[in-house]
Amino acid sequence: MVKVYSETMKICLTSSSGGHFNQLIKLLPILKSRKLFFITPATHMKNVLNRYTTYFIKNPGRNPFKFLSHSIVSLIILTKERPDVVITTGAGLVVPICFLAKFLFQSKIIFIESFSRIDTQSLTGKIVFHISDLFIVQWKKAQKLYGKKTVYGGPLL
Repeated sequence: MVKVYSETMKICLTSSSGGHFNQLIKLLPILKSRKLFFITPATHMKNVLNRYTTYFIKNPGRNPFKFLSHSIVSLIILTKERPDVVITTGAGLVVPICFLAKFLFQSKIIFIESFSRIDTQSLTGKIVFHISDLFIVQWKKAQKLYGKKTVYGGPLL
């Protein structure tokens, strides 16, 4: 089990925009006294982030050239910040962030599967599942999709 209780831990919160971001910011009340920073595309909710260090990145989609560029930018950010924990609700743009943080900085990875995933796995979930230290689903039914390693956390919304 990953402990996210230390006041000295640095936590990276990362997600794509829209619903993934909305779910991610639902965690702020329980993380309020921690050292946090965000990596996310520009969002209409910038006002929520004004008290945190935030890196606005472009979503590479599935374009391999943009994905490579995104990975380099992510590496630069992670090298500067060196998070102890990465918490993410997806989607695709978080994959290189999770892998770089895990394998270069030994960060713990907490992945929260999307609220919309009840009967199917997300592509990001399928990929990040294998390196996650804690994999949380928001529906009990979704636990069966991934197996014993998952934890039912209930809905964030």
